[in-house]
Amino acid sequence: MTVKVIVTDMDGTFLDDAKQYDRQRFLAQFAQLKARGIEFVVASGNQYYQLISFFPEIKDQISFVAENGALVFEHGQQLFHGELTRHESQVVIGELLKDKNLNFVACGLKSAWISDTAPDHFVELMSHHYHRLARIRDYQDIDDTLFKFSLNLPDDEIPLLVDKLHVALDGIMKPVTSGFGFIDLIIPGLHKANGISRLLKRWQISPQECVAIGDSGNDAEMLKLVKYSFAMGNAAPAIKEIATYSADNNNHHGALNVIQAVLDGEAPFAD
Repeated sequence: MTVKVIVTDMDGTFLDDAKQYDRQRFLAQFAQLKARGIEFVVASGNQYYQLISFFPEIKDQISFVAENGALVFEHGQQLFHGELTRHESQVVIGELLKDKNLNFVACGLKSAWISDTAPDHFVELMSHHYHRLARIRDYQDIDDTLFKFSLNLPDDEIPLLVDKLHVALDGIMKPVTSGFGFIDLIIPGLHKANGISRLLKRWQISPQECVAIGDSGNDAEMLKLVKYSFAMGNAAPAIKEIATYSADNNNHHGALNVIQAVLDGEAPFAD
């Protein structure tokens, strides 16, 4: 079956550890993808405004499932966004503020929001993932449509916090890990696969005609969705178990090599 869509995660997948990729090689590949009518989709937990900065030449020719599925753009046009009610967002904020040592970003349509008392190192870290990042004195004063929260903490503290938030925010938000110490709180059901499915329905394309490439817990649903699922060589063990195929690691152009295999009709894409 012909591949009609290629979806890739960014951090730990499309990007190497220096947050770079071989632009010349990819732009040449993209020209071939476009000529063949193959859609290219970026699916990431990061902010849309951060993601488009990696693709300035073609940002309106590709599609983005941003914020772990809470915001979907098709060729430069917003297609969908999730939304917490005012009450739900206040419940989440109240729960996160119980731990005075916990720093977080509230993610919305207008911007991402961070406390003006957050430590500088946390602000700097989050500014790499959220190019629109505004300081706020009180999270409860945010005037925006919120759909995600993002936290970062030491890896050894993540399992306990995830378990705690699963219980405390049950039915409102679901914690998912995205690697590099990040936990995202997403609206239940608004994961990457949900955003991808919205695009596929619009394009009348089957998941059987899709490739997805990922490395972390927040990629699980999209890897389960598609026929050609690839786990990076550096992927978490649980992701390698889910994926049907394996790719080279992110520092050895694993994602670009998968794209090349599609273009060259190599296994598993041979006719």
